[in-house]
Amino acid sequence: MTLLLAYARFIDRISRAIGLVVMYGVFALMGILLWSSISKTFFVPSLWTLEMAQFAMVAYYMLGGSYSILMGSNVRMDLFYGGWSLRRKSAIDCLTALFLIFYLGVLLYGALGSTAYSLGYWGTAPIEFFTGLITGSEEIGRMERSSTAWRPYIWPVKTIMIVGLFLMLLQVLAELVKDLARALGQDIPEPKL
Repeated sequence: MTLLLAYARFIDRISRAIGLVVMYGVFALMGILLWSSISKTFFVPSLWTLEMAQFAMVAYYMLGGSYSILMGSNVRMDLFYGGWSLRRKSAIDCLTALFLIFYLGVLLYGALGSTAYSLGYWGTAPIEFFTGLITGSEEIGRMERSSTAWRPYIWPVKTIMIVGLFLMLLQVLAELVKDLARALGQDIPEPKL
């Protein structure tokens, strides 16, 4: 259990560091939207602002997900849960974490397939495609672009989604370890902002 708790502390530090950096992404989003308003009012409207704001929001949301899980700021049904002991909450959280791990795994696999498609892969084995890219047996095909007038490549935002989902999966595994330790009676301190 000591090794698992060390893993949980390591992932907590990574999630905290990334979360504290990414939370300032809201200012980048505000800057993009402010420029959009100014350019539409006083100049020729910029083609890139709407999509760039969407991409910035995806990065903000996806990369901040692991920090949100770490801080426990996800939504919970508190009808029964609030009155339970810490050990009982931890035992129930262990069960629900398994469902969340499955859900994030499915999302991660879908994100891998979608990113492979955006890199020009038309097959049905995205994991083999990415391992082939690393070993040199696969090539990037015709890359997917947005259908708007700006026409940015789509793969960067899909890659950010993969990274965000992977970080959330790692954080949920860390939370599972901590909940398991609490359910077994160990004292694990709550995270602080």
